[in-house]
Amino acid sequence: MLRTGLRIFFLVWLVLPVAAGLGGSLIAAASPTSVEVLTVDGIIVPVIADYIDRGISQAEENGATVCIIELDTPGGLLDSTDKIVKKIMNADVPIVVYVSPKGAWAASAGTFITLSGHIAAMTPGTTIGAAHPVSAGGEEIPEDQMQKIVEFSAKWMRTIAEERGRNMEEAELAVTESKSFTDVDALGYNLIDLRSDNLESLISQIDGWEVTLANGEEVIIDTADYVQTRNEMNAIEKFLQTLSNPNIAYILFTLATIGLITEISNPGMVFPGVAGGISLLMAFYSLGVLDAYWGGIALILLAVGLFIAEYFTTSFGLLTAGGIISLVIGSLILFSHSPGIEVNRGLIAGVTAGVTAFAVFVVGAIIRGQRRRKATGAEGMIGATAIAKTPLDPTGTVLAQGELWTAASEGGRVARGEEVIITKVEALKLWVTKKLKE
Repeated sequence: MLRTGLRIFFLVWLVLPVAAGLGGSLIAAASPTSVEVLTVDGIIVPVIADYIDRGISQAEENGATVCIIELDTPGGLLDSTDKIVKKIMNADVPIVVYVSPKGAWAASAGTFITLSGHIAAMTPGTTIGAAHPVSAGGEEIPEDQMQKIVEFSAKWMRTIAEERGRNMEEAELAVTESKSFTDVDALGYNLIDLRSDNLESLISQIDGWEVTLANGEEVIIDTADYVQTRNEMNAIEKFLQTLSNPNIAYILFTLATIGLITEISNPGMVFPGVAGGISLLMAFYSLGVLDAYWGGIALILLAVGLFIAEYFTTSFGLLTAGGIISLVIGSLILFSHSPGIEVNRGLIAGVTAGVTAFAVFVVGAIIRGQRRRKATGAEGMIGATAIAKTPLDPTGTVLAQGELWTAASEGGRVARGEEVIITKVEALKLWVTKKLKE
């Protein structure tokens, strides 16, 4: 019995660790994997780059199986694109860039971002390409300098494609010839890895794919049993992204103009001035982030100056006309050469019409005021009506502008209560004449 007991004791102590290890492996195998999803919808600006940087870093910290970036962008700024591409290329977690939803596109900067992913995918009905560099400021670039920029961008695109095993020649054409590709074209030219109708289908398709991370580690993506987590932009990021919209920047600049003009023309109203000042500061942030052309900003500021000058100069609308012309030209060139960044033409037309109507109203009020007789003090009483409080024969007392005055009649006797017209003011005496009966 003793020997049997000892055998059972040793067997338990030997079996338990093995069972525990197997149990732990089974639990680990059964635990769901994590798929983190980021959503980029809009122009590639600094806040988008910061959002992607934060999202990928959190995916790495959380040990996510894969991080998917849903992308829909008309393009954006080179510096922000460079930051995003570097983060993706050096990520410690597999990155899938998915151009989605249907009708979306990844133009210009979006093409660099799409091709930089470990896996590139597109929804049917989407487009990538047209990545030819242009001046972000609108100024003319010498031909030799532009050629260097194009060559650099083409080599950068080629390097990205080579690193990901994609078609370098076609990728380079997106830069040198602004070539665009539908999802079918992109797959046929080996610029992307797959087409997928929706996110769930994409996650299913990439199950079992093997990717190599920047540190050389080979990872097999396992999405057989996964939990999807959406890492959305926080409130501050959403606010900054809204401010980074060129249409919002333009509206803010317009509101600032109207507010400041109203405050200057009506000192002491306070609210228009405060609202205009805040709008102006936010507009400057937006224009700075979007790398707006300084010439466009200068022309819009000139328009504001001309509108304000109209209040202090008798130009009968000439300054306002110049301000309107300056506003239109400045608006058109503000982002005219920035890739994927522009102010809606309808918005420009609406703002111009509104500012013109406002300016015409103000100029009209100024002209009417200038035409109106300026009457102050004693001179203002000439031509006014008075009432005889006593008979004027030829002198007496009249009531004029709420006060009793000594008056002398120039046209004969005036009865008490009769209306007279003031013709002259001499010291404290009025000269009057009978009012003609209608």
